[in-house]
Amino acid sequence: MSVEEPLFRVVRGTPTAEELAALVGAIAVRSRPAAGPAPATASTWARSGRPAGTAPAPGTGAWRASGLPR
Repeated sequence: MSVEEPLFRVVRGTPTAEELAALVGAIAVRSRPAAGPAPATASTWARSGRPAGTAPAPGTGAWRASGLPR
């Protein structure tokens, strides 16, 4: 049976469990391959402030529909 060498070791100090967890998390994030840029999408909040191209149809409830996100 072979013993695996640790991926990293603390050579100085005595870190707490929380500090070790933060170190492992940082190493895990840095070791992942970089993903391509996320597609640019506007949030619902941002889209609600832009004209949608067509105004709400006049009639019952139109005033309420004019303030709601599409």
